Amino acid sequence: MTTDHAASEFEAVQRALLARWPEHKIAPDLSRIQRLCDLLAEPQLTSPVIHVAGTNGKTSVARIIEALLRAMGLRTGLMTSPALRDLTERMELDGEPISSERFVETYRQIEPYLEIVDTESVAEGGPLMTMFEVVTALGYACFADAPVDVAVVETGMGGRWDATNVNEAEVAVITPIGMDHTDYLGDTLGKIAAEKAGIIKTGSTAVLAQQPPEVLAVLMQAADDASATVVLPEVDYELLARGLSVGGQVVTIRVADHVYEEVFLSLHGRHQADNAALAVAAIFALLGRLPEPEIVAEALGAVHSPGRLEVIGRHPLTLADAAHNPHGVQATAVAVAESFTYDRLVAVLAIMGDKDIDAMLQTLRAVVDEVVVTVNDSPRCLPSSELAAHATRFWTADQVHEVSDFADAMVAARNLAGPTGCVVAMGSVVTAGLARTWAANA
Repeated sequence: MTTDHAASEFEAVQRALLARWPEHKIAPDLSRIQRLCDLLAEPQLTSPVIHVAGTNGKTSVARIIEALLRAMGLRTGLMTSPALRDLTERMELDGEPISSERFVETYRQIEPYLEIVDTESVAEGGPLMTMFEVVTALGYACFADAPVDVAVVETGMGGRWDATNVNEAEVAVITPIGMDHTDYLGDTLGKIAAEKAGIIKTGSTAVLAQQPPEVLAVLMQAADDASATVVLPEVDYELLARGLSVGGQVVTIRVADHVYEEVFLSLHGRHQADNAALAVAAIFALLGRLPEPEIVAEALGAVHSPGRLEVIGRHPLTLADAAHNPHGVQATAVAVAESFTYDRLVAVLAIMGDKDIDAMLQTLRAVVDEVVVTVNDSPRCLPSSELAAHATRFWTADQVHEVSDFADAMVAARNLAGPTGCVVAMGSVVTAGLARTWAANA
């Protein structure tokens, strides 16, 4: 197969997937994905699974867990979502995204069974399989074919009805839970927590991040109902100390009775230090043993989480961040101010219309000097004129700049920041992905 033909095949498959019911909608029913997995001989059950749910930090925690497992000599599969730009980003083998050729090959293998499930579902008055359901099945099939020693799987939205939840994960990791996707998951923290808790399987271990009291109560009850063991922050593991360092930070972590002293973590922000502690605790929960200090140092020192306060340019310093809800924006705002030195901070903002936009902007106002409002390429993105109207509630009119073209917005922001300033492109995973692509081509 020629390179051009392979690229054409991948684009055709990607278009077919994206034409399905998009992943920001969920169909609260696991019957279709379970039926497909049954036809594929249960690929989701071929390896131990660490399943990661929560509102913020899921992708970074999953990536840190994967890096630790790989440093321990295990073959890993990693499934994250959503992709920043390309669907192959959603699944990795041994720390590398699968090739477009492998993506197409696996899709063609499952395609006949996919058609069976689609036909059955429509005959019963249901929908075709959603894009997320199909990609999830493809990921599990890819891991089974490899095969992997451990799969680290991030939920898409929620947990109980999430397509990834057909596994029998030995370990469920719940990152911090906040208000997001309230139209699907519920309008209170307790309701959202109940959905996320749906990944806790009978007899498994639930490793919990620090949570609000009402969330913790729901998670503890769900774990008790499932006869699951619970691993708690500040009891079973904790972040003891952290300090800033060039390119990241230095952390001291306790898990059980072992302390990892002053380990370099190549990610910025207190939230990432907490994520690292959570990840090491998850490894202990799965394997029943702790990684050696040199393994932890190797993994944490090299871990990369694309689009998570990622440096994508210099002079001025330019960052891409996927924060897309008030809780995530708060963590980003604190981390930017703490981790980087600059004269002025300019934010490039493109945000989905269904988010709590004013709460996000109010948080940013404390650290951002000027904003450039624009749009990303998602149909869900709020028009730049409407975002500008929101922004003028928090900045003066001369501090808000509307630039409808994303590339032009990045250039405008860098000019506003000047060589000693800082630009952060944020508001959505899609926005962070666009910024990374822009930087790569600039």
